[in-house]
Amino acid sequence: QVQLVESGGGLVQPGGSLRLSCAASGSIFSIGSMGWYIQAPGKQRELVATITSGGTTNYADSVKGRFTISRDNAKNTMYLQMNSLKPEDTAVYYCKARVTMRDYWGPGTQVTVSS
Repeated sequence: QVQLVESGGGLVQPGGSLRLSCAASGSIFSIGSMGWYIQAPGKQRELVATITSGGTTNYADSVKGRFTISRDNAKNTMYLQMNSLKPEDTAVYYCKARVTMRDYWGPGTQVTVSS
């Protein structure tokens, strides 16, 4: 079994920054692709960014140039540096990891961008 736990969410003013972390633990031999997803109230969960085990990244158009995804394979941890935050970035942020051909999700962390 694999557990994912997000941290780093909170309340920030527009234009501010936050750094999210996603730590994986459990029966892990190696983690494949990882990603961040958001879900706003009343909306479906959407992709924010993904990163492969080799470090190849992909971003949603709405966050390009503002968010940076990264990972530390030795620590089984993924990060999301979020800059120039906008009110529309407000959502629950979830991390996902593929381990042994199965997808695992964290419980999510709330990010609220408001003045």
